[in-house]
Amino acid sequence: MHPVLHAFLSQTGEAAPSGGSPLNGIVLFAGMIAIFYFVLWRPQAKERKKTQEFITALKKGDEVITQGGIVGTVTLVDDRTVMIDVGGGTKMRVLKSYVAGPWKQVEPQQPAKAEAKK
Repeated sequence: MHPVLHAFLSQTGEAAPSGGSPLNGIVLFAGMIAIFYFVLWRPQAKERKKTQEFITALKKGDEVITQGGIVGTVTLVDDRTVMIDVGGGTKMRVLKSYVAGPWKQVEPQQPAKAEAKK
C-alpha cells in the first residue's frame, strides 16, 4: 500500500458528540418528504388527472395530439380507441391512452415594432 494512503487511513478522528436529539432527524426527514410531495408528486398528479378527464370526455371533432406527436381530428370514439383523421383522407386508430391532450395551435409571434426615435 502506498505510504500516503496508509497514513490517511490510519488516522483516527475524535468521536462525534452524541448530544443530538433524534427528533432533529425526524423533523428533517419529514421536511424532505413534504418538499418531495409539493414539488414533484402533487403537480404530476394534477396534470395526470387533467389529461385523464380530457381523454374520458373525448368526442367527435376534437383536435388532439398523440404522444408520438401526431396531430389530428377525432372522427370516432370507442371504448379503448379513437379514430383520428390526420389529413389527406388518412385515418389512424389510436389507443385512448396514447392521446396526450388537446391540440392548441400557437399563433406566430409578431416581431415588436421598433418606433423610430425623433
